[in-house]
Amino acid sequence: DFLFFWGAVFLVTTTLVAFLKKENEELIPAKEETKGITDTYRLLFSIIKMPAVLTFCLLILTSKIGFSAADAVTGLKLVEEGVPKEHLALLAVPMVPLQIILPLVISKYTAGPQPLNTFYKAMPYRLLLGLEFAFLVWWAPKVKHEGGFPVYYYAAVVLSYALHQITLYSMYVAIMAFNAKVSDPLIGGTYMTLLNTVSNLGGNWPSTVALWLVDPLTVKECAGAQGHTCATAGASEV
Repeated sequence: DFLFFWGAVFLVTTTLVAFLKKENEELIPAKEETKGITDTYRLLFSIIKMPAVLTFCLLILTSKIGFSAADAVTGLKLVEEGVPKEHLALLAVPMVPLQIILPLVISKYTAGPQPLNTFYKAMPYRLLLGLEFAFLVWWAPKVKHEGGFPVYYYAAVVLSYALHQITLYSMYVAIMAFNAKVSDPLIGGTYMTLLNTVSNLGGNWPSTVALWLVDPLTVKECAGAQGHTCATAGASEV
């Protein structure tokens, strides 16, 4: 119902824009950034060949490796340890106002001449929170009882997630601010799209690798089958 409603709103509003909004032909058109797809890709390659851009791309492509496992796997491991998915979904609700407020607060610190300073300062705290998440997964079976999990455990999870959101948004807003600052105004759209795409890729590929490595790195024990490690999927099934 939610998707259907907003899908209908999207279709109605975009249709109204298509029929009712007209271009102002009296204004002199601004100089276009590029003339076509070929020119756009030539421009992108010329940008990415710059030594400073290459160094920056290498930085943001590798900067999130340290907390990829904590970001991608923690929720799945908590569910595996018995935390109900519904409860984890409810714990995300208090994060919504925090996610709205954080960019407004953090932008004050990233508006200066060196926005990446916020990125660097947040990184060690986000790495430490990875250890905190590992502790939460280890702690889950220790406090679990017949009725589920105690309130203080959920409070610890919410607090950990809130602190994680602060470090995550500090790094996110700082990168966005830096990308906006260094992008050439004449080709701002192309420049920022390239940097933001690399930034998104830098967050996605480590998470994918972390998820892929979960199974081979998980230590398993076979009940009633001594001498077998159950390291492979076939062995576990047997």
